[in-house]
Amino acid sequence: MIREDDRYRWLFRNCPALMGSIDADGRYVDASDAYLKRLGYTREEIIGRRPQEHMTAEAARRMSEEYLPRFLRTGVLTDVPMDRIAKNGEVVEFMMSAIAERDAEGNFSRSIAVFTEQTQAARIERHYRDVYRQTPAMLHTTGLDARIEAVSDYWLEKLGYPRDEVVGAPVMSFLTEASREQAEKCMPRAFETGMLHEERLDFIGKDGGTLEGLVSASADRNEEGAVRRMLVVVHDVTERNRAEAEKQRAFEEIARLNEELRRERDYLREEVKVALNFGRIVGSGTAIKRVLKQVELVAPTDANVMIFGESGTGKELIASAIHERSERGDGPMVRVNCGAIPRELFESEFFGHVKGSFTGAVKDRIGRFELADGGTLFLDEVGEIPLDLQSKLLRVLQEGEFERVGEDRTRKVNVRVLAATNRDLKAEMQARRFREDLYFRLNVIPIEIPPLRERVEDIPQLAAHFVELASRQLKRPAPKLTQANLLELQRYHWPGNIRELQNVIERAAILSQGNRLQFDLPDAKQAPPPESVSSGSAEVQILREADRRQRDREAIIAALQKASGRVAGRGGAAEILGVKPTTLTSRINALGIKKPART
Repeated sequence: MIREDDRYRWLFRNCPALMGSIDADGRYVDASDAYLKRLGYTREEIIGRRPQEHMTAEAARRMSEEYLPRFLRTGVLTDVPMDRIAKNGEVVEFMMSAIAERDAEGNFSRSIAVFTEQTQAARIERHYRDVYRQTPAMLHTTGLDARIEAVSDYWLEKLGYPRDEVVGAPVMSFLTEASREQAEKCMPRAFETGMLHEERLDFIGKDGGTLEGLVSASADRNEEGAVRRMLVVVHDVTERNRAEAEKQRAFEEIARLNEELRRERDYLREEVKVALNFGRIVGSGTAIKRVLKQVELVAPTDANVMIFGESGTGKELIASAIHERSERGDGPMVRVNCGAIPRELFESEFFGHVKGSFTGAVKDRIGRFELADGGTLFLDEVGEIPLDLQSKLLRVLQEGEFERVGEDRTRKVNVRVLAATNRDLKAEMQARRFREDLYFRLNVIPIEIPPLRERVEDIPQLAAHFVELASRQLKRPAPKLTQANLLELQRYHWPGNIRELQNVIERAAILSQGNRLQFDLPDAKQAPPPESVSSGSAEVQILREADRRQRDREAIIAALQKASGRVAGRGGAAEILGVKPTTLTSRINALGIKKPART
């Protein structure tokens, strides 16, 4: 009696089809007579050997990288190219289909493959499959089960996967979570309509990175017109999107910097106006009228102006008046207090710097010259600029060019310069502390601001103006200025000039009781009335230079004693006199005053 196994073996071997059977170890367990005859081998030469021994190198590579991984996952292969080498060396081109046989536990036990020798049409189809794989585009083909059936080499290269991890795997496993949700919505529509156009889907690379893709697809249909698979093209737009995002960030940064520049210009312009008593020039005496006449003459020109005057005389106010009456009045007016800038930051303050050019340069910064481009740059206390930096300032004034600190690029600006000083710059030039060429470049038109002691006739107007300002700030009715008040103010020699007058009146307004003002002037009550002569309708004080210096000396000594020897800080002599600490220090040195020991 013939056993069941023998019957099946006989049928397998005598079947006219070209067939082979491979076990779980990947070796031949049997082959049909037709298969053996076509290749010229005996059964003994085949059994127990691996199929790869009779394959071309390309077929062996495809088997290990593409067909076998897919077969182990799906249990089926359909019409895949599979060349065999016959015993006589002939390369026989087959199309192979295979099915897996599994045991009771579902484990792979063996496979049965059927080989069909290729016709000319099949060879052409195989050629196009090779072209598909070698196309320099991200291509993959998915079946109705959304598993990848074929993939181009470029697809694998872009995402970094080996072929055996891709073929047969669900396409969803290569998408980001957000793109999976999007694919679940668009794939049914694609299979229904047979096309997909530039759907944004992001893929996950082998290294965990993301490839941003625009996905298009078209259908491969059977004879009845039903979709059987989709040919998918992925266009990598990662770099394009990154460049667009970078460009957008750059535009936003430029907009932010422009807005920052606009705000800084507006802030600086407003800062100057506020600091200068809201742009008002108060006084109608001969001395201030002479100054205002000069302002009217020089403002329409583009000439540089040097404003001389003691501290507190209103040099900034005059500079602001020149700017506002000039053709640059709608542009920025940028103030630089040269006496308040640390020496090591002078270049950065004037010309700006680039990120990383020195310790603390954490971002690019524009300098005051750039801020003032198209407008006016006001250099207050210009005599404080270090000698070795004056040449760089001179270059900008001569050529209108400079470089930011840490940058090679030359920048151009169109700036009018107004400078102010309370120093004797001619003496500074003789002492070689100020460049002569810079002096003449700045001092095209000099304007001398008289000290308040030479504007006694303007004190009533100034006092009334400051009382009004103080009352407005304190939100209380303005106290009345009596004739005695005005006489007391006119008797005082005002070493701190208008700034000191404003401070004295503000202090009196704060401390005033009822409608009365009481001033705290050290020597006004003891001093005799100043000698004066009539000048039209105004009384002009006559004070010899020696007397003026003696009064300045006495006032400074008194302030130092009251401040226990301190010049700067709250309650210091500079605050008492209403002058800047640097100005007071210069006067102390010039008058040869010894500071009392601090207590």
